[in-house]
Amino acid sequence: GRPLSFDYPQQGRFNLTGGVQIFPEFVALLVGLSTYTAAFIAEVVRAGILAVSRGQTEAAHALGLRSGPTLKLVVIPQAMRVIIPPLTSQYLNLVKNSSLAVAIGYPDLTQVFMGTVLNQTGQAVEMVSITMAVYLTISLVTSFAMNIYNKRMALVER
Repeated sequence: GRPLSFDYPQQGRFNLTGGVQIFPEFVALLVGLSTYTAAFIAEVVRAGILAVSRGQTEAAHALGLRSGPTLKLVVIPQAMRVIIPPLTSQYLNLVKNSSLAVAIGYPDLTQVFMGTVLNQTGQAVEMVSITMAVYLTISLVTSFAMNIYNKRMALVER
């Protein structure tokens, strides 16, 4: 039931057994969620970099900084203040979208709680409540961590 299982390959009677096994459902989930989320995060980063005024880049070049140090020392620190809030939303969307793994047959948290445990106990309200509580906890922890990071990156008024 794990997405990856490591074992030493052994010569069987007709073929090799053991070794690394990667389930196709896991690969489909990984590729789908990674591609979908990466596209949105790339757009968020691009928009954040474009939000920094062109005058900042020109001023850095006027001081003699090349493109690499200008991006690292001037543009990215200012862009991060714009990037972090929508990036938090994308991370929360990623957590929520991971529950779609049930649609491709991968046994994730939703299927374990809502499928297996519900069939064994027959207590639907309690299982839905537990599933909601787990997703709420994951979302709140993610949001809390990103809010701490956002406060560290915010401008400090003097």
